[in-house]
Amino acid sequence: MFEVPPRDSLPDDLRARLDQVEEKSGFVPNIFLSLARRPAEWRAFFAYHDALMDKDTPGLPTADRELVVVATSAENRCLYCVVAHGAILRIRARDPHLADQIATDWRKAAIDDRQRAVPEVAIRFAREPWTVTPADLDSLRGHGLSEDDVWDVGAISAFFAMSNRLVHLTGTMPNEEFYLMGRVPRSRENSPSG
Repeated sequence: MFEVPPRDSLPDDLRARLDQVEEKSGFVPNIFLSLARRPAEWRAFFAYHDALMDKDTPGLPTADRELVVVATSAENRCLYCVVAHGAILRIRARDPHLADQIATDWRKAAIDDRQRAVPEVAIRFAREPWTVTPADLDSLRGHGLSEDDVWDVGAISAFFAMSNRLVHLTGTMPNEEFYLMGRVPRSRENSPSG
């Protein structure tokens, strides 16, 4: 696999972002370090990630954006993204079970019809994009997604298809911290015994 560059060798802006993430979450997700070997690409990757994932709309709230990531990453057998974004999904959805359901079999997950329509299109777009038709996109609109939301379903699917492949390329494994996030109360998450 590829060596992770020493943190103190990274450009100032990357180190500042790592410090910010570590201060907020208590650790630095391994993907931030794995991709840091190519700073220009790292900047572009995280700028696009943030543009897609850090917005909340009625048709595609932040939890459902994470649902897309978990569902498509499970199809792409990306352990890192399923575990990391599963943790974020648990937190954003305030549901300790949903991420596991989505990753295992989203068709049987406890989600509504709108949420079910989203991975139906997203997974096909991530795996077999040529099979997604205008009628599929219209089905998303019929479930209340705006034009921008429909675009975001496709863009998130495409972005994480790339991300999944970079994780496979680099052999990046999930941080231990992700496994408990959103499963137990925060005070227990941070305790030595929890």
